[in-house]
Amino acid sequence: MTDRFVLNRFTGGAQASGRDTSGATLSDLEQIFKPYDIRGVVPDQLDEAVAEQIGAGFARLANADQLVVIHDMRPSSQPLADAIARGAASQGANVISGGLGPTDLVYYASGFLNVPGAMVTASHNPAKYNGIKLCKAGAKPVGIETGLADLKRLVAAGVPRGDKPHGTITSRDLLPGYATYLKKLVDLSGIRPLKVVADAGNGMAGHSVPTVFKGLPIDLIPLYFELDGTFPNHEANPIDPANLRDLQEAVIVHQADIGLAFDGDADRCFVVDEKGQIVSPSVLTALIATRELAHEPGATIIHNLITSRAVPEIIAEHDGVPVRTRVGHSFIKAKMAETNAVFGGEHSGHFYFRDFWFADSGMLAALHTLAALGTSGRPLSDLLAEYSRYTASGEINSEVRDQAATTAKIRDAYAKDPGVTVDELDGLTIAGDTWWVNVRPSNTEPLLRLNVEAATPGQMAEIRDEALGLIRGTTEG
Repeated sequence: MTDRFVLNRFTGGAQASGRDTSGATLSDLEQIFKPYDIRGVVPDQLDEAVAEQIGAGFARLANADQLVVIHDMRPSSQPLADAIARGAASQGANVISGGLGPTDLVYYASGFLNVPGAMVTASHNPAKYNGIKLCKAGAKPVGIETGLADLKRLVAAGVPRGDKPHGTITSRDLLPGYATYLKKLVDLSGIRPLKVVADAGNGMAGHSVPTVFKGLPIDLIPLYFELDGTFPNHEANPIDPANLRDLQEAVIVHQADIGLAFDGDADRCFVVDEKGQIVSPSVLTALIATRELAHEPGATIIHNLITSRAVPEIIAEHDGVPVRTRVGHSFIKAKMAETNAVFGGEHSGHFYFRDFWFADSGMLAALHTLAALGTSGRPLSDLLAEYSRYTASGEINSEVRDQAATTAKIRDAYAKDPGVTVDELDGLTIAGDTWWVNVRPSNTEPLLRLNVEAATPGQMAEIRDEALGLIRGTTEG
């Protein structure tokens, strides 16, 4: 019988099945294996024993001779990263331990070195959580349909002992190479001096921003750069406007040219203009799209279905090819690879670049924005005005018992209007000449997510309030 490693939660390690039969069942793992990554409460759902098995299973499935591991600043992250490294090494993989870094550092390392990668982070989730993001060599995504389901089954069954010589674990500082590579992708040579407030939210941007910005004509005003996985100042989740208030105030107080906000693992970036106003990620998508199209006329640009209608309009006006996709990074990355798209943007602040192995990088989006601002001679609000054409509600979540029935109410209310279009690419989207509504069910919670956009604030508010009334049962269908 082949020895298999199974999880021993009592000793916190992996043991041969002949000595111990306790382990994580498939139902245990169902709690932490998500559609795009692995995430759970530490140590109740995710501990070093589980991480070691995941490292071993991932190295085995990837048939990896070499593998890179990066981790964020959470107290549990280094122990989990060390466990992943041990597991991978047990299968014969030589592990590069990159230490602290943002998530896009693992994409850089995986792409540049052409090796699989593992990133230990729970992004913007509260401090009690941690997680693991995985990618194949060349930064190719690993999701539930591209390897996570196989990994879950392998870990549940018990990962067989490796038949290769035990691999090595070697530390390597990858951050300088990452910074140099990003600045090769964006021409920053001619930018004017800029005063920049950056809010790291006590996350990984506090580690990476000083290295990336070094040598640039930037007067950097740091907010919450101290690495602290307990997030003592605010959640490291810039999609929530409440978490941008300190940045907005600091931009005004310091009379800065721009404010940048990063999430916990710094793979997302939000922007505040010189007036302290939050810039829509759709506006940044349109801005970066025009910059990429200036270098490659006729290129394909990906946008998800709840970005502003202005995005495909502007792409087409600049002789690009807009391609609409579902929400979610695995869908965008797949569509980018399929179409060889030069760039892709999401409403959530994720921005994807072909020259960055089709992966997302909040820092690369920030550099594009700084380059555009620094060469324009105009304030940011003026520069971005041409990319903002409509009024959006932002994403509004509502708890509902029957998602399908509630979605049908929305369809019945709007689809009968003359001139509207209906599609079900991701949830339900109903569009008129000057407005659109999208409702999408959550994959994990009894929630419906509503997005509305219209030509004027008044029209948007009217449609938003009517749709919310239908969803929440205060308006008859």
